[in-house]
Amino acid sequence: MFRTLPPFGGDQRQTAEIVRQIMDGKTNNTGSITLATGGATTTTLNDRRISADSVILFAPASAAAFADVMPYGAFQSLVDQPIATANTAFAMTLDTTDYSNGVTLSNSSRMNVKNAGTYNFQWSGQFINTDSQIHDVSVWLRKNGTNVTGSTGFISVPSSHGGVNGHLIVGWNYFLELAANDYIELYWSATNTAISLEHLPTQTSPTRPSTASLITTLNLVSPNALTNIYTSSQGQGTATITHFANSTANKTYKYVVIG
Repeated sequence: MFRTLPPFGGDQRQTAEIVRQIMDGKTNNTGSITLATGGATTTTLNDRRISADSVILFAPASAAAFADVMPYGAFQSLVDQPIATANTAFAMTLDTTDYSNGVTLSNSSRMNVKNAGTYNFQWSGQFINTDSQIHDVSVWLRKNGTNVTGSTGFISVPSSHGGVNGHLIVGWNYFLELAANDYIELYWSATNTAISLEHLPTQTSPTRPSTASLITTLNLVSPNALTNIYTSSQGQGTATITHFANSTANKTYKYVVIG
């Protein structure tokens, strides 16, 4: 705590010292709060400096809190993925986690989000066609096991030509509104079993890095942690803080009380 003036004021020197302290940003209106756990969506903040008209601002102050600032995940597949049966839906699978912060991979195909918000999902697939005819592929999203309306894209994969298989890399993105603990999957079908997603090892002449058969990224674009922890009600000396459903220990935030 920084020095304050007595209730009935101080002398000139004391007043000058306090004013200089304030100008240097040293005020007694900050604190910290650790969120309640057990899936709690609210935490009570008790601070005598809070009034009904105060503005309370929050910022992450621990690794656990920072994990909610901007969740993201990046995943890929390093194996071939054939179509076992034509005109049949299959989940595209992933076997490698490149980056993960609040977005995790499960069941080989599910990308799970811990926090609610609007997410940007991007994908790209390396397709191969071993047949002498062009064949079509459909790709779409499922959320929590249900097809997402309007999400299907159609792709025509070139035929083999001159003794070389047809190749095509395709990708696009979706914006999705997801609730806490939702998951998404990428599904596909093809009109012929000559189509597959192809993984390639390191190539030579010239030397080139390996090729993933599938790459996906999923990241939160809005809101972030600074807007997902906020004061939902307050009175003299107390406030109710609303936040993501929290089951993580030591999720601590610094706060500033203004007014």
